[in-house]
Amino acid sequence: MEVLILLIAASLALAGGFLLVFFWATRNGQFDDTTTPAMRILTDDPPVQPAPASPLPQNPQ
Repeated sequence: MEVLILLIAASLALAGGFLLVFFWATRNGQFDDTTTPAMRILTDDPPVQPAPASPLPQNPQ
């Protein structure tokens, strides 16, 4: 019976810890932008510019 009381106290402490972390995350703006990450996959990446080819050194013969 004592173990049951200990487990209930531990679960309440763990739930309280998760609740505190959730409130901390909401105050720090972790959940402010919810649409941009989902829409980012639908946009194309900007085109990649190829690097200019360097001229080959010429061997005098």
